[in-house]
Amino acid sequence: MSHFEIDQIRALLSGAGPHSIVVNTTGSTGIVKGIELTRANLLSSVAATHKFLGAKTGDVWSLLLPTNHIAGINVVARSIVLESDVVGVDDYADFTAIVPTQLHKALNGDAQLLSHLKGCRAVLVGGAATSSQLLDSAKNAGIKVVTTYGSTETCGGCIYNNQPLEGVSVQIDQTGLLQVAGPMVFESGWYTTSDLAEIKDGKVFILGRADDVIISGGENISLVSIEKLLGEDFIAFGVPDDLWGSKLCLASTSKIDVAQVSKLITENIGKHAVPKEFVVISEIPLMGIGKPDRVTLLENYLNK
Repeated sequence: MSHFEIDQIRALLSGAGPHSIVVNTTGSTGIVKGIELTRANLLSSVAATHKFLGAKTGDVWSLLLPTNHIAGINVVARSIVLESDVVGVDDYADFTAIVPTQLHKALNGDAQLLSHLKGCRAVLVGGAATSSQLLDSAKNAGIKVVTTYGSTETCGGCIYNNQPLEGVSVQIDQTGLLQVAGPMVFESGWYTTSDLAEIKDGKVFILGRADDVIISGGENISLVSIEKLLGEDFIAFGVPDDLWGSKLCLASTSKIDVAQVSKLITENIGKHAVPKEFVVISEIPLMGIGKPDRVTLLENYLNK
């Protein structure tokens, strides 16, 4: 994925350059695809975020995420609109955006990051589900967390603290999937996400992904792609985790050569897809006509 430079984003927002950018994402399929986001998409997202936060000209954002992801691009765009410079973790910022893994690190030994986050008026946390325990720890540490939900297709976060931003419409389709519409969405009409959700009193509650892709440390990982690479004796699954959001685990019915498997996954998929834990099981639970039953596997893991 290419990293967008500040000048590229400034040219887009000013209208002096191309009217859109293509941001790569693995989305819900694990397959890389490009999403075209227009100047209007980005500006709509920026305006809605700033209204929610009460941001004003001169307020400062810190960039703690890479600009090959929409979250990093958004931070740069917000700074440009506020006519302020992007800063790093060494400086004071009014606002920043991070993933749960970074929040966990700040609360577990990264003193510099912790100090930076505590100084912010709001810290947007998204890219993966954030556990209630992690949120409670952050609150107790004095970090003003705002949970965000969104995707590249929605130009980043469009639901903050379970509340749709101004201009964002939400509904649940007949299968239980969340649908989103609004000026920041990459296409007109309703965009159907891969997340099951509920809407109560105007607030959106994400129940989980409807596919076999997990988000670990802010990276989408296709469980199926790992299994296809390793063979039918393996099954990949995610476990809720404070550090990773969803910790990638790999189970097998035979002894696992951790070094060999890790090398194979790194070379064919990427280092981000190397499991954090390896488990030997007596048999792979199945459902229906033979689809791996990850729910039962997770239950067995949690109850071991």
